Amino acid sequence: MTETGESVVTDAGDGSPSRLTARDLTLAYDDRTVVDGLDLDVPQGAVTVVVGPNACGKSTLLRALGRLLRPRRGAVLLDGTDLARIPTKKIARSVGLLPQTPVAPEAITVGDLVARGRQPHQRWWQQWSDDDERAVAEAMERTDVAQLAERAVDELSGGQRQRVWIAMALAQETDLLLLDEPTTYLDIAHQVEVLDLVRQLNHDRGRTVVAVLHDLNQAARYADHLVAMKAGRIVAQGRPGEVVTAGLVQEVFGLEAVVVPDPVTGSPLVVPGRPWAGRSG
Repeated sequence: MTETGESVVTDAGDGSPSRLTARDLTLAYDDRTVVDGLDLDVPQGAVTVVVGPNACGKSTLLRALGRLLRPRRGAVLLDGTDLARIPTKKIARSVGLLPQTPVAPEAITVGDLVARGRQPHQRWWQQWSDDDERAVAEAMERTDVAQLAERAVDELSGGQRQRVWIAMALAQETDLLLLDEPTTYLDIAHQVEVLDLVRQLNHDRGRTVVAVLHDLNQAARYADHLVAMKAGRIVAQGRPGEVVTAGLVQEVFGLEAVVVPDPVTGSPLVVPGRPWAGRSG
């Protein structure tokens, strides 16, 4: 966002047409509108991160992009076709979604849960293949849960469970990956590991990623394309270095801050303003 309040929109992908788009998207729960008239082109081959205050519509938008929520108006398009017209299994071979609070079947093991990521690739004449075996093993290794394969998911810590769910999403091997708060329940070391993994998947395999994150500094560090939302609308979007300003932080989060270069990556680093010091005397 510029100092005059205009939204910044820049190309963050590889120049290819966007496969996943939203047009005039309005999303609601009963009579409560959460997202209103939103347009979005997800940059192909890039990591897009959506940020904004609580209840601004971030997770609701991601649910609609993954066809978990039907639009009240407008549409989400995959390769130019309304998601509502595409068979579910076909979507699942192109778009993988990790929701914010997934629920595992009771007593299911880690290995079995990760293997469920391969269901979209199954055929009635071929229930399991060498490709399935490879994808599951690789996903578990990348997320450091291979040693937990025989453990029940409901016996794991919150951080371990989150890594298992991410492994299942990776095993699905889709070109588009949607992640809603993928670092939830993780300590800082595992947060960095997960986000580094997302970055590596994008870099090595060209996967298009859309993630919702709460931490603005992490978003600025890992995103190619940053989307800032407030009250169900996109306030600004573009490259983090052009979008993340003190003015944006004030407008979107109501926080007085200074934005400086990250000493490691050079990406924008948001430093909150003067802390509350309490009453004197």
